[in-house]
Parts: sequence; C-alpha cells; structure tokens
Amino acid sequence: MVLKMKVNKSELEKIAVDREHYPNDELPEIAFVGRSNVGKSSLINALLNRKNLARTSSKPGKTRTINFYLVNDKIRFVDLPGYGYAEVSFSERNKWADIINEYLMHRENLRAIIMIVDIRHEPTDNDLMMYEFLNAYGYTNIVVATKADKISKGKWQNNLKIIRNKLKLKDETLLIPVSSVDKANIEKLWEVIDGLI
Repeated sequence: MVLKMKVNKSELEKIAVDREHYPNDELPEIAFVGRSNVGKSSLINALLNRKNLARTSSKPGKTRTINFYLVNDKIRFVDLPGYGYAEVSFSERNKWADIINEYLMHRENLRAIIMIVDIRHEPTDNDLMMYEFLNAYGYTNIVVATKADKISKGKWQNNLKIIRNKLKLKDETLLIPVSSVDKANIEKLWEVIDGLI
C-alpha cells in the first residue's frame, strides 16, 4: 500500500471510549500518544494537511475520547487521550488510562505508535513510564519531538540527546524532530509511516 504522502481525503470517522465502538474492519492504524498539550492534534492536522480536523485546544486535557481519523480510505490515525495533566482528578486520570490501555492491549489493527514529546523540554517521568509500557507490549514506536520551530536548528541535536537519554532510546532513527507550523520533517515522518503499513 503506497500513500506517496499525498492525502486526498481525511475525516473524523468515529469517536469511542471502548472497543465496542471502534471501527469494525481491518484497516491498519497508527496511534498517537502524548502528554496533554504537547501538540498531538496539531501534528495530526499537519500530517493530513488540514487546519482544524483534529481539534486543538489551549486548555490541556480536552481530549477524553479515542478519535479515529480515516485517511485516503486506506489507513487510520488514532488520537488517544493525553496523559499526565495534573489539574484533573485522580479518578478522571485513571479513566483516561483505562481508555488508552484498552485500545493498546486489544486493538489488532494497530501497526505502530507515534509517541509525542516537546523538543524544548526533557521528557517527564510519565513520558518514560508510557514509553516503557509501549516497549513492554512490543509495539513499533516512533518518538516525535514537536515544536521544533520554537528553538533554533542548532539546538536540535542537544535537545534530542536529552530526550534520547531520558527515554533510553535504543534506535536513534526512531526520534524525529518536527514542526507543525513550518512542516519541518512532516514528509520524513510520512515516509516512516508509509514503511510501517
């Protein structure tokens, strides 16, 4: 299956909180996971060349569902709830964790996970925990460092090294700096996605 990085059609196909409501077919899926307010929705919009398909919010913790985006009728992007937002109740955070875990543990369509961190900051302990959780289940993981336009290109390598060290990344090629604003490395990320499906 070759997308050639040209998205002709994309739509929000389904919103779910449990597997009974997931789309019922065998299309391959790429899941996006990351802390609240790390730029997940902006990245999805940039990949799909859309402005507001995935809703962005200045208020962290807004995505409380799994959002399934159908792309070219061939694959799906799956936006999982953001984790690690402190200003919600413990029970609410547990509910989000359950939603994420149920998808990751039971979804046979899942081909790979794009974990998103902010290039400007060292990953948190929550990020490390999530990365180790994903590795424990044997998923193909790509770490994307968003907001690369917010720092000079000369600082990229140093900041990527900090991310690599904190998450204990083994394969350097799986860490990609991107910008949803100026589209830096969006094409490169599409090439990686294309190779996975």
